[in-house]
Amino acid sequence: MRDENTENLIKGNMRIEPTQQLIFYCIIWLTQFPYLCIRKMNRIAKDAGRLIAIDFGLKRTGLSHTDPHKIIASNLATVPTQSTIAYLKQYVHETPIEQFIVGKPLQNNGNPSEIEPQIQKFIHTLEKNFPNIPIARYDERFTSKIAFQSFLEGGVPQKKRRDKALVDQVSATLILQSYLEAKTHQK
Repeated sequence: MRDENTENLIKGNMRIEPTQQLIFYCIIWLTQFPYLCIRKMNRIAKDAGRLIAIDFGLKRTGLSHTDPHKIIASNLATVPTQSTIAYLKQYVHETPIEQFIVGKPLQNNGNPSEIEPQIQKFIHTLEKNFPNIPIARYDERFTSKIAFQSFLEGGVPQKKRRDKALVDQVSATLILQSYLEAKTHQK
């Protein structure tokens, strides 16, 4: 016997997170309707939007993205800042996006850094071009230093360590992974 919430969820009258939907269909439907369960899970996984982190810079902008299940952050690209919106339009055309996470550079005392006015202009442009995709901010203090330190510890050759585009990508990935971990601990 199913309760009212279960019936509403099956009929699509309730909204829950895609990962919760996957769990729901596995538990409830798998024993009763294995074929329908697998089809529904594949559709949910395919439609689940990714998160994109943006490490804004005056010259270059580092980008990272999650897997469809929003578990792992990985490098996406480093693009010239003036080309970032065009790059994101192409990416959004090919891949569903659930949310943008824009790095929020703060000074050690917690005040915004000098680049914050340019980031605000970029966010305004982002909102105009992607009005249906929410934007979150996340503290990006020390991500460049952590990225560089990880290169040292990982034995990355000095020539690659000087590649600022790679540092920007890794910084964006650190922002996104930190954001994912913070969301996990909030639950």
